Order: sequence, then C-alpha cells, then structure tokens
Amino acid sequence: MKFNVYLCILIMKKIIYFIIGVALLAACGQSYEETKRQHRQQRKEALRRDSAALKVAVMPTLGCLPMYVAEYHQLFDTLNGGVRLKPFKAYIDCDTALERRRVEGSVSDLVRVACIEKRGTKLRQVSVLNTYWQLIANRNSRIHQLKQLDDKMVAMTRFSVTDMLSDLIVDSVKLRDEHVFRVQINDVDVRMQMLQNSMMDALFFEEPLATMARTAKNPVVLDTRQLDMQMGVLVFREQEMRHPERSKQLDLFIKAYNAACDSINKKGLKSYRHLIVDKCMVPAAVVDSLPRTIKFQHAVGPRQRDIDTAQKWLKKK
Repeated sequence: MKFNVYLCILIMKKIIYFIIGVALLAACGQSYEETKRQHRQQRKEALRRDSAALKVAVMPTLGCLPMYVAEYHQLFDTLNGGVRLKPFKAYIDCDTALERRRVEGSVSDLVRVACIEKRGTKLRQVSVLNTYWQLIANRNSRIHQLKQLDDKMVAMTRFSVTDMLSDLIVDSVKLRDEHVFRVQINDVDVRMQMLQNSMMDALFFEEPLATMARTAKNPVVLDTRQLDMQMGVLVFREQEMRHPERSKQLDLFIKAYNAACDSINKKGLKSYRHLIVDKCMVPAAVVDSLPRTIKFQHAVGPRQRDIDTAQKWLKKK
C-alpha cells in the first residue's frame, strides 16, 4: 500500500514537472517570437525614418563644416524627417551613393557633376562651397615649381577637378603629358599616408588636410584660389527635389545651412575646433593653423564661368 502511494506521488511530481517544463518552453517560445516581432518593427521604423530624412553625402573636409555645425546645433531638427549626414572618404563613393539613390544630396565638384549628369542623373546645384585645392609636393621630392613635375607622380582622381588641374599644369608649363604620371588615389586618408611615407611626389589636398601637409613643411606648388576657381559644389538630385515634401525639406535645409555659416563666421573656426577634429580627423594643432581668412558664404549657385570651364574640359576628354 505504501509503495503504491509512493509511486503515485512520484508520477504526480513528474507530471507537474512536465507541465511546468511545457509552460516554460511555451513562454520562451512566445518571448522569442515577440522579440523577433519587435525587432522587425524597429527595423521597419528605422527604414521609414531614414527614407523620410534628407540624406546628404559628406566628406571630412572644411567645405562640409556648415553642415556639421548645423547638425551639432540641431538646426536640422525643424525639417520633417530630419537630415542624415552620410560620411565618406572618397568623392567617387559619394557619386555612387547619389546615383544609386542612397542619398538625395552630396558634396562634389563641377567636373564630377558634369560627368554624373552625362550619365543620366540630373542634379540641382544648390550652393558653391568655399573649397579650394592645393597641389602639395613631397618635401623629399625637392619640387618647388610646376615645371619640376616632369617625370614625377601626382596623386589625383580621374574625371574630377584634380584631373582637370593636372591637365592645366601640363599645358601651362609645357610638359609632355606622358611625363607626368597621374596616379588615381581616391581616399583622402590614403593620400595623406602616402605623403607622410614619401610614396608620392605631389598630391592634391583640400582643407584641413592641406594645412596638415603644409605644417609638415611640404611646399605648395598650385592653389586654385590664385586661379580664381570655385569648383566645389553642393548638389541634390533634381527629380527628387521636385516632390513637394522634398522641396520643403530643401528650403529648410538651406536656412539651417546659412545660419551655420553665420555662426562660423561670427565665432571663428577655433570655436568649432572639437567638431573639425572629430569630423575631419585631424589634430587640434592643425585646426589652430588653418588660415584665418576662411569664410563661409550663404548658399548660392556656382558661377557660370566655372560651370563652362568644367564642361569645356570634359568635352576635350
């Protein structure tokens, strides 16, 4: 009798443990499915927000500083959907993002813009940038004049303003084209590393990397400011900007951009030292050495003569 009672109790315990186990498995299953459902919803919401936002491809250059400042001061928050700045280290990657509709806008140059439009993507040139290019020679190459580039290597990017400038150099000092070896180096960080390791004779840089190169006692042999060229430009896809919502976003974007320019001009570059160090990835000492004459103008379209210069060169190519 006692054995039967003991056996019944043992069976009842096993049944209870089994029921508890099944309940726990069911609860875990529900929890896992619920987690998956929540993750799916979060991904959908993130995609929706990203789709609604005005996405702009930017570079670690001083020409993008007004956008970095606007983002820092949350001036873009008035936009429906906001603004997403998408960082790249090569203009060719900005081009790809723009043409594949991953972004609505991008920083570029007028030669690149002409190339993109030739491939079928119509662009709205919203503003010229304060960008300028300097050709900086490796101090170990002992180059101090353009004519000394004969039989030397120059880092540039094909079908860009640096490609056009390379042609200008060859023509201006009457060098043989095949005697100036043009090496395509797209990534701006790689260019700086090549300069620091004496792997290239001369390289094109924008600010603040141009200042970083100069402070290391590398001489400037060409400066687009002396040529009165304004080739940097901020563009958006025309088709996208024709939509009413995107058009409103662009108007608000320009207001925020202009406000950021005013702030930089009033406070000075050093007031945004931390931002330049973070976004452009240069030491603080480089920021302190930037030219004090650098100013930022409100959004205004490029000059027709600069557009014509880019298109005329491209036709020859």
